[in-house]
Amino acid sequence: MESSLIKRHLFKMALYCSPLLLAACGGSDSKDERATTPVKKNEQIAFMADVHFHDIYGDLQSSAFKGIPTEHGNATIRTMQAELTSTRLFNENYFAFRAALDSALAKGIKLIAFPGDFSDDGQPMNVDGFKKVLQEYEKKGMRFFIAPGNHDPDAPYDNETAGKSDFMGLNGQPQKVYALQNQYCLNPEATDTVCTNAMMEQGYDSLINVLGDYGFKPNKADVYWETPYSKYNEKNYSYDRAIAEATVENRQYEICKEGEGGVYKQANYTKCSKIPDVSYLVEPVPGVWLLSIDANVFVPTDSFDPNNPKKPGGFSGAGNAGWNKMVTHKQSTMKWIQSVAQRAKQENKKLVAFSHYPTMEFYANQTKTIQSTFGEKTFQTERVPTDSTTKQVVATGMPLHIGGHMHSNSTNDIQDEAGNYLVNVQSPSLAVYGAAYKVVDFISPTEVEVKTVKLDDVPRFNELFPLYKKEYDYTVAASGDPSHKPWNKAILDTKNYKEFTHFYFGQLSQMRFMGEYWPCDMRDLAEQLNLGQMLIMSQLKTQVTYAQIPDIQDTLKFNVRSGCLAQSNKPAAVSAATFASDWKQATQKADQLAKNAGLSLGDMEKVSAYDFYGDFHRTIYAGGLALNDMGGLRVKQYKLLMASFPANVNAPEIKDGKLSDSNPVNLPFQYKFNNVFAVLKGVGSGKPSDHFIIDYSKKTLKDAGSASLTFN
Repeated sequence: MESSLIKRHLFKMALYCSPLLLAACGGSDSKDERATTPVKKNEQIAFMADVHFHDIYGDLQSSAFKGIPTEHGNATIRTMQAELTSTRLFNENYFAFRAALDSALAKGIKLIAFPGDFSDDGQPMNVDGFKKVLQEYEKKGMRFFIAPGNHDPDAPYDNETAGKSDFMGLNGQPQKVYALQNQYCLNPEATDTVCTNAMMEQGYDSLINVLGDYGFKPNKADVYWETPYSKYNEKNYSYDRAIAEATVENRQYEICKEGEGGVYKQANYTKCSKIPDVSYLVEPVPGVWLLSIDANVFVPTDSFDPNNPKKPGGFSGAGNAGWNKMVTHKQSTMKWIQSVAQRAKQENKKLVAFSHYPTMEFYANQTKTIQSTFGEKTFQTERVPTDSTTKQVVATGMPLHIGGHMHSNSTNDIQDEAGNYLVNVQSPSLAVYGAAYKVVDFISPTEVEVKTVKLDDVPRFNELFPLYKKEYDYTVAASGDPSHKPWNKAILDTKNYKEFTHFYFGQLSQMRFMGEYWPCDMRDLAEQLNLGQMLIMSQLKTQVTYAQIPDIQDTLKFNVRSGCLAQSNKPAAVSAATFASDWKQATQKADQLAKNAGLSLGDMEKVSAYDFYGDFHRTIYAGGLALNDMGGLRVKQYKLLMASFPANVNAPEIKDGKLSDSNPVNLPFQYKFNNVFAVLKGVGSGKPSDHFIIDYSKKTLKDAGSASLTFN
């Protein structure tokens, strides 16, 4: 079957280009070739990635716990502690989602696409709640199209062992809520657990059964609809035929541990199983092709049991796989994508693809610097597509791809030797700092406009704040220490969604990112030095070493975390007393650099370490959008630091995998933080990501009047 499928799609491929995609294949741009369906306003498409919808007033279907009574209903929410240590919000994004839909509706946008992770984890309560919202806005004229993410589904099949331990209980305490087959629910002594399948995690079958109306199945309103497995084409299409072929049973491929099975299966392939691929192509309005790609790759694990393929744990999660595994484990889907791209050129269709995962480097080409500075797998760099992967994706001829997954805002593009040109747009999450959605508009036969719509003001964003206050008070009381502060409750004083998510990301940086991503010695520096001290450190020359830090506290109040240093037992080259003079000279140099730049060293000293690493992580995620929140003065201060490091600095001495205490105090900072600020500059000044034009005739990205600040 796979062989005939590939032949059928290859037969559909053509070697000539549509006007929109001339640049991708080197065609001419004569007037007759530019003839196309007139662009209409309803061809705008909004992309809302990583909604992570959690129904905060949903029904857990349990008599043991109905939620916390409020004037708006029973709140079935997660704790603030859980939110502040998670890379996504769980509760406030409920309001942000509605605000985004209202925003798009006000702009006259009727086509909405979700590049995956539309739900918290595919739980019935949350998926049903998500559907209710879509049904509400369908009545207002909107249509919705979904691509699956690694949270929906979390695995190919239903998982009744799933659940969460951090719901908020009646008194503000953490409350366990698990599905019926979870070990807590099978233990009669676990009386503190709420057991309900409203918190199970649904697989493909269940999700398509509930959400089939949103792209997973054809709609009579569509001009055309197909899957990688369709036995028809545009010429003999009918809704009845499409609906008959849209069942999950008709959309299966064989996946093995080592790669795709079927016609691609090798003799040494093991642990093979048939699972769904729910990719689809839809033409919702004449002339526009929306390509939803199921880029989830669930690879069978060593524990996969072919006699019980639905047993939990039989497949690896899809989160780190993405397109790196698509090219090896979904080769038939890759062939289909190529077929779609070729037919789009042939038939003058405006093609835009979306999937959950980025198709190319998404850190403004800073990945190698991030890895060399912070470590090979920090900042989730294992999720970055390899160069080889990106080349194979570009070779499909797909011209434009909207991705999610990374909760980030960025744009990248690439052209291969054959002339194929691909633009990858990362749409931010609605559930993090920098919350926004993207709007794609086909403004001419060869140009596509991309706009970023930020969600700074979200109605009702603070509706749950009284419950968080209850949680805070409970946690302090439970600790037995009135001075205990589980988190900074000043977050409950924020005035809008922008302030709230900004504060949230500062707390997330402090409570998680610093320990998770920053090496021990770098974390010591980043968590203690203000921006003025960093500028002084960039100019410091001293022979006083880390071993002597306890003796220089009068000049530099800096402590080293236990276990961060390796003792060298080398005698000190100079007295620690010389450090005061060295620091004074460096301060004078820093003060002059600041004055030359129209800045004040004193003002830079007011920018705390907390401010700095919060800014750093916000920029990693939101890119250039974060700079406006910093403000012009802060951006100017960072630009000064970026230009102030010595040109050549020797690597610090490492002993037993740790920083040696024989290193001069200035050396580790100057060696590592030069790269830290290079990364900050790179991600904050990448390719246009706010408001820009993709020009396929010139194969370029053009800024279209973005108001964002820049480090350039």
